[in-house]
Amino acid sequence: MDVMDWLRRCPLVAILRGVRPDEVEAVGEALVGEGVVILEVPLNSPEPVESVRRLAARLGDRALVGAGTFRREAEVAAVAQAGGRLLVTPHADPALVRAAKARGMVAMPGFLTPAEAFALLDAGADALKLFPAEAGGPAMLRALRAVLPGDVPLLPVGGVDALSLPAWRAAGASGYGCGSALYKPGDAPATVAAKARALLAAL
Repeated sequence: MDVMDWLRRCPLVAILRGVRPDEVEAVGEALVGEGVVILEVPLNSPEPVESVRRLAARLGDRALVGAGTFRREAEVAAVAQAGGRLLVTPHADPALVRAAKARGMVAMPGFLTPAEAFALLDAGADALKLFPAEAGGPAMLRALRAVLPGDVPLLPVGGVDALSLPAWRAAGASGYGCGSALYKPGDAPATVAAKARALLAAL
């Protein structure tokens, strides 16, 4: 499936910053059980590649599993070898996009300006992450929609929660990256599932 197929199943991207390998499978099962099927383990989490490996092995084709906060091509290779199929970055680095696409991964790099967006698309990005989204708000996303190709999935990330989701949706968001609104370090699987239900209800 391409990234839009996954986003049509559920437009939420779960950012599991701080998750540990010994808890990641239960958290992943809780999210998938509520319908959240795109899971990102940021690389500044404890043993992130091991968490990706466990999630990918446990969930298989039921979820699009990968990592975020990439900075180096060696990290792309390590995550791909662990079974990760998604690259997310906080910044605009076309080289990382090309490295991900060379390994058959979905590339969802971060951007803040039209210049960054077009450079990432030229490198092969599948979707674009507007970050930090709260810096510009829905009005910024609406303006970007006017100049970017209409079929490019745009996902605001940063400060996205149940209260702001309707405004982002009205501005043209294709999906939403949710961190603490879905998961905080130490959250029990039942807590994560309840947060997922609240966000889905807001949609």
